[in-house]
Amino acid sequence: MSQQGAALQTYNNELVKCIEDLCSKRDELNRQIVIEEEEKNKLQNDIRVLTEKLSRVNESLARKMASRNEFDRTIAETETAYMKILESSQTLLNVLKREAGILAKPGEVKGSGPAIQPKDG
Repeated sequence: MSQQGAALQTYNNELVKCIEDLCSKRDELNRQIVIEEEEKNKLQNDIRVLTEKLSRVNESLARKMASRNEFDRTIAETETAYMKILESSQTLLNVLKREAGILAKPGEVKGSGPAIQPKDG
């Protein structure tokens, strides 16, 4: 019976060693899990911070693009109005030059035929 007892003791020792090895492996795996969970939490926080920052940048971009579009519209309207002013100024200048040319000719009366002399009498 002592042989069976020795075998049982050997099995028991191996079983305890296997259990200790499994516990050691589990503890190492648990340590890795804790490290990765901390990394995951850090990354999730980074994502949250970056998402908020992206949202703020997108809102700022939208406001600035709307302002730029308003500038473009105002500039286009102003340039159109300015071109009309230039055209009107050119027309006015041409009219004034023509009138000045007519007025500069001596002895001519604008818009009338030969002068009518009053009759004596």
